[in-house]
Amino acid sequence: MDKLIQDQAEGLRRLLARSGSRVIAVAGGSTGVGCTTTVVNLAAALAQQGKDVLVIDECLGARSVSAMLGGVRGAGNLAAVMRGEMTLDDAAARHALGFSLLAASRLNREAHASARFDVVLHGSADIVLIDAQLDEHGQLSPLAMQAHDVMIVTRVAAQAITDSYACMKRLHYAHATAQFRVLVNHVQSVDDARTAFANLAGVAGRYLTVALEDAGCIAADARMARALALSRCVVDAFPSTPAARDFRHLAAELQYWPMRPAMSSQTPWRAPAAVTAAQHADQPSAQHA
Repeated sequence: MDKLIQDQAEGLRRLLARSGSRVIAVAGGSTGVGCTTTVVNLAAALAQQGKDVLVIDECLGARSVSAMLGGVRGAGNLAAVMRGEMTLDDAAARHALGFSLLAASRLNREAHASARFDVVLHGSADIVLIDAQLDEHGQLSPLAMQAHDVMIVTRVAAQAITDSYACMKRLHYAHATAQFRVLVNHVQSVDDARTAFANLAGVAGRYLTVALEDAGCIAADARMARALALSRCVVDAFPSTPAARDFRHLAAELQYWPMRPAMSSQTPWRAPAAVTAAQHADQPSAQHA
């Protein structure tokens, strides 16, 4: 009984403390690590758990969220929302899996002042997931900079770990990002994922003074590819598989992550060009991961 009362009290505190949506930007150091599939499956898992979820798709094209799901008709109208011509609820496309989807092209993202993004990010959604598109310098868009958390998706492979470190380094020096969450995707065992995270966290802490937090791991699962072939996600198509269970676990856990200030509220610092070049020349290797 005491535990029930404590759980109810904690739930009430969280409800009263809630102010706006929790915004999470999902990015990766290289293509193919599974950022978009992570966003789709995580959104579906959160919706199954009763959360109102908005997915913002910055990575438009053949591998976008809407393309992965077989094409979502009218994937939202960000420009109309930003101009005040439509409400967010009217503009965002509602997917059968229970989450809303809003396409955000680079042109539409860059056409508006950052302050205007509040109308998109502080709506009725409990959680906003941004499938973040990094620019040619490896930096986040002004929209994704409104996120409270940046989750880096990586794999156990040495090159993926090295690319993830390089990605975090660019984001750290561009946006003064001091904390990242790391999700290790497509793992054969939890021990492999823990080793990869420990290696990455050690290098990041030593050379960048950046803190990494373990977001968990997603099992390598042949049903993932089958779900994609069916224009489905594994959480929906094959809910009993290891990957689906891992996504549901991540969805449950992230709801209790401490709410941090949005990145945009922090003062960014940019290194001089000469220093930036030196950093790239002096990049440590994570090949031992």
